[in-house]
Order: sequence, then structure tokens, then C-alpha cells
Amino acid sequence: MSEGPSANREIPGQGESSHAPSEGSRSRGQGSGQGKREIGTQGSPGHEIDWARLQTNTETDGIRTRLDGTLGRIRLDRPKALNALTLPMVRRLEEVLAEWRKRDLTAVLIDSTDARAFCAGGDIRAIRENTLAARYAESEEFFATEYRVNATLAAYPHPVVALIDGVCMGGGLGLSVHGPFRVVTDAAVFAMPETGIGFFPDIGASHFLPRLPGAIGMYLGLTGHRVGAAEALEVGLATHYSPAEKAGQIPELLRERGERSVDEVLRQVAGAPDRPSELAAHRGEIDHCFGAASLAEIRGRLAASATPWARDTLATVDRMSPASLAVTFDLLTRGRERSLAECLDAELRAGRVVTRSADFVEGVRAVLVDKDKSPRWASEYTSDKGVRG
Repeated sequence: MSEGPSANREIPGQGESSHAPSEGSRSRGQGSGQGKREIGTQGSPGHEIDWARLQTNTETDGIRTRLDGTLGRIRLDRPKALNALTLPMVRRLEEVLAEWRKRDLTAVLIDSTDARAFCAGGDIRAIRENTLAARYAESEEFFATEYRVNATLAAYPHPVVALIDGVCMGGGLGLSVHGPFRVVTDAAVFAMPETGIGFFPDIGASHFLPRLPGAIGMYLGLTGHRVGAAEALEVGLATHYSPAEKAGQIPELLRERGERSVDEVLRQVAGAPDRPSELAAHRGEIDHCFGAASLAEIRGRLAASATPWARDTLATVDRMSPASLAVTFDLLTRGRERSLAECLDAELRAGRVVTRSADFVEGVRAVLVDKDKSPRWASEYTSDKGVRG
């Protein structure tokens, strides 16, 4: 799925970061933070919530928020960067969600002002700049705040509905998959391609990917393979489908739902995706190859298969950072038995190490800075010793 559902959509290429490039990353980017942060839900340490800003209608920091009667509206509004998340954006989300907890709302709807993207992830170029300048606390603050937002959405007292019409990568999944309702249109494209930039699937991916059917989660996490609306519904990344022409009715239906359940309301605009699932044709091979007990065995099973799919998939795996593959495999394997909070804490700890690594700096350079798509990984894979470097 190297092309998006619509020819006029600009979608980052396979292997490109789920954390999209910045538009002036330092001006919007990661603010200062101090020391290590653990995942909680009580607000960012050292950052006081500015309650005066939380009026009925606000448009700041790439986020538009408003109360539409009893419906809370959150619209991602940084279109030039495909709604890539910055520290001011995740802080804003944290503030609004904290305030709206106390209100009597029928639902909270999260969507985008840009038809191309729901959210292309976090502003990873700013994280790389922080690493090069040894501003590690700034990156720590971004990830800790983002992960608190993920945890908040997973346990929010009001129904959260994400309307995904376009690219949804990395941090975009963090804003959608943890909530109970994820509505997709035919334009939806999901991916977690972090291994291609020397990072790893985060935002709680080590919790939700291992819980997808069979070995689908390991396959998506290691390869960054894209899935469309039909595949997202099939594996559980999405819960509902709506044709684009009906999706515009969702805000009003949610606001006026009365005693009806959110599921009943969303079924009013339901339909069937235009394109069939492409995962189904390879499901047996995916489960066999990516259900193996080690990275070496995954590669061995792919190499032993004579199918074009296996050859192409092995070539994809071999293009990824060996160190990132190892971190991802470990997190996903352990995540099956961890709670979401434990997974987020493990990802935060892993991020402290990975964002300072040579592979991360090189991967972001190759994909998002120089865009030559030819990373020279410092780590390497050997069949006898595993990952080195």
C-alpha cells in the first residue's frame, strides 16, 4: 500500500517516520523539561494548567477546541506538517481533557481540519535536533506528556470518538486507538513505521499491537506495513466505517444522541469500505513467520518461504534499523503481559536510550532531513550473535 486511497493525497513514503517533519520545529517544538518523567494523569510536572485559556472556543498551538452543546470537539490543525504533534499541542490536549472531565458531555470527538491527515505522528525532527544539541530533557518532556494523554484517553469518563480520514501514523494512533470508538473512511491509512528511522513503535503500541489477532501486531510493528480502512476494521485498529459523504453527520448525531449509545449513533452512518482487505490473503504466512520466537527465526521463516510476499517482506525487514527491530520485538513480546501504564513506562525508558543512539540520528536524517532514504545503520544483525552496535 505505497499509495494512499486518493491520488491527490500526499502521504509520506513507506518506512518514513510516523513522526512527521516539523515546520519550524524549534519555534513550535519541544519546550523545556527537567529530569525523568514517569507516566501519570495529573498534569505535566512544572507545567501549570492555564484554566483561563479553556474557554468555549479556542484555536491555539495547532489544536482547535470547542464545546458544541454537550459535545466536546478537538480538531488537529497543523496542516503544513500533517498535524505532527508538538509539545504545545500535547500540553493543550492534556489541559482540555482535564477540564472536560468535570463537564456533562455526551462524547468527545477528535478529528482533523486537513483532509490529507488525521495525524502523522510526533515532530521527530525536533527530537533529533534535541539529541544533537544534548537537550535531552526537552524530548523527555514531549514523550512524557504525550504518553499521559494516551493514558488519559484510555480511561476517559466520556466516550471518545476519533474520526480518521487520511494518514494516521505513530502518535495519531495514540490519539485514536486508546479510545473506544475509531471511525474510518476509505481515505484512512494506518502505519507504525518507526523501525525505518531508528526508533520503535511507541504511544502504547507495545500494549495494543500484541493484542491484535495472531501475529499481525508483530508484523505491523517490525515492517511498518500500511493498512487501509478494511484492514483496520479486520484487525481491530478501527471500530466503525463511514463513507466520507456521511462522516460529516457524526458531530451532530453525537451531540443529539440523547439516550442512544454511541455505537447505535455511529451505525447510522455505517457502510462497507470500497476496497477489500489485503491482509487476509497473507494472513497464514504472517502468523507463521511473525509468530516465531525470535527475530532470527522470523527472518529464517521468511527466507525459507518461496512466495513473493515473503521475499518482499524480508527485504523490508532488512532495510530497517537492526537495533530498532530488536527493541521493538522485545517491547511487543513483553507487552502482551503488561498493562497500558506499564507499557507506556517501558516505552519512555526505552526512548531515553534510543533517541540518543546513532541509528536514530541517522535514520531521521535519511528519511526526514536529507531524504535520501539510504540510512547507514551503526547497528548490524548477524545470525550467530544477533544485533550488534
